[in-house]
Amino acid sequence: MKTILLALILTFAAGAWAADKVQPMNVKTGLWEVTATTTRAGTPPIPPEYLARLTPEQRAKAEERMKANSGEKTITNTYKSCVTKDDLENGPKWGPKQDDACTRTVVSSTGTKMELHGKCEYENRKWDGTMLIEALSTESAKGSTKMTASGGNNTMNANSTFTAKWLAPECGETK
Repeated sequence: MKTILLALILTFAAGAWAADKVQPMNVKTGLWEVTATTTRAGTPPIPPEYLARLTPEQRAKAEERMKANSGEKTITNTYKSCVTKDDLENGPKWGPKQDDACTRTVVSSTGTKMELHGKCEYENRKWDGTMLIEALSTESAKGSTKMTASGGNNTMNANSTFTAKWLAPECGETK
């Protein structure tokens, strides 16, 4: 879940993607601190092939954990992220995997606001979501995401809000 959230939140720095109509967000490159609060409900999508590889005991434990964790939960994460010029010009890819299994579409954009739609599909799992981002200044942003993940017989919904603040022009070891 953290990987999915990180990929979505990094998108706040997205600039001019393939579409000519996209206007880059007016934010600084460098080290950013992101604080995200996510509420999720439902069971994470687990590919049936994965469950089929487990022993009966392992599968029973996995299904028990999934059932126990399917209720609504809210978590808050704070982490650092590096936003590069390339991120602003090309934007990070949408979704938990950085490959061609994911697409993203900028629905609308200005220097201070952007709405995105993203989809991923692989390993019999699907992610579909939207993100709204607002640059409050060149050094701060806020936004929200709504996402649905499904696979096998499971569906999970997640809603997040986040704030991000610029820390420094150099990222150091942070990627």
